[in-house]
Amino acid sequence: MIKQPPYLKKGDKIAIVCPAKKLPKSIAYGISILESWGLTVIQGKTVTGAHHQFSGSDEERTADLQQFLNDQSIKAIIAGRGGYGTIRIIDELDFTAFSQNPKWLIGFSDITVLLSHAFAKLNTQSIHGQMPYTFEDSTPEAIESLRAALFGEDLAYNYKTEGGREGKAEGILIGGNLSLLIAVEGSVSAMDFKDKILFLEEVGEHEYSIDRMMRMLKRAGKLAQLKGLIIGAFNEVGEESIPFGQTPEEVIWELVKEYDYPVCFNFPCGHIDDNRAMVLGKSVSLSVNKQSVDLKFL
Repeated sequence: MIKQPPYLKKGDKIAIVCPAKKLPKSIAYGISILESWGLTVIQGKTVTGAHHQFSGSDEERTADLQQFLNDQSIKAIIAGRGGYGTIRIIDELDFTAFSQNPKWLIGFSDITVLLSHAFAKLNTQSIHGQMPYTFEDSTPEAIESLRAALFGEDLAYNYKTEGGREGKAEGILIGGNLSLLIAVEGSVSAMDFKDKILFLEEVGEHEYSIDRMMRMLKRAGKLAQLKGLIIGAFNEVGEESIPFGQTPEEVIWELVKEYDYPVCFNFPCGHIDDNRAMVLGKSVSLSVNKQSVDLKFL
C-alpha cells in the first residue's frame, strides 16, 4: 500500500532545507509565497550554510534534514534548491520516524534522489515541483500546481503538442531527473518501473550522454515495462564540436517506438519556468492524441 502523507492545511509548519548545493541568493520571495498560503515556514541551518559548493558539510546537511524528518510538528519539507549533493547523504538518514508519520518531501533536479528513495524504499508519495530558489522565475501556473498538490486539490494538466504516440493509460506516476534516476539504479533508492507511467526531464547534458542513459534504461528492460512515457523539458543541451545528429526527443523516440504505450513530449515539467507539480506514487490517467495531452491525478 502506497502511503500518502496528510495534505496541508492553513497553520501547518513547513521546513526549508538545502540537502545539496548552497543558495547563492535570498529566497525571501519563495518564503513569502509559502507564507501567503497560510503556512508557517521554518528555515533549516543549511538555508544560510556553506561548505565549498554545498550548503554545509555532509554531516551538517544530514543533521539538518534529519531534524525535520523526525519533527512531527513539521508537515512538509521542501528543498531550497537542487544542484548536487543529496546522494552523498541519503544513506546516512534515518527514516524511522518519517515512516511512522509520513510528510511531503518536495523538490526536483538533484532532489530526485530523495523523492526516488521515498517511493522505492519507504513506499511514500512525494512531490516533484518548484523550490523556493526557483519561485521567482516560475510561472503562476507552476506555483499554483504546487499549492494544489500540497493542499490536496484537484490536479490535471492539458497542453497542445505534436509527435509522440497516441493512446490512453492509467498507472502509478514515477520519474524525475534522468541523470539522478540513473545514479540511483542498483541501489535501494531505485524505483520499480514495471507498469508505471514514467516522466523524465534533464538539463545541461550532451546529446550523446542522454543517448547513453536512455540506452542503459532500455538494456535494463525498464522502458519495455512501462504503461506510459512523459518527456518533459530536455534543455540547455551541450553543443558538440562534431554534431551528434539527433535531438534528445529523437533519441528517446528511436528507443521506444517499438512499444505500444502512449508517449508525449514537451510536457511542462523540468528545469523550466513552467515546472508543474508531479505527485510521485500517485495514480494518474494519461491521454495522448495528435493535438493534445491530458494528465489527470486520480
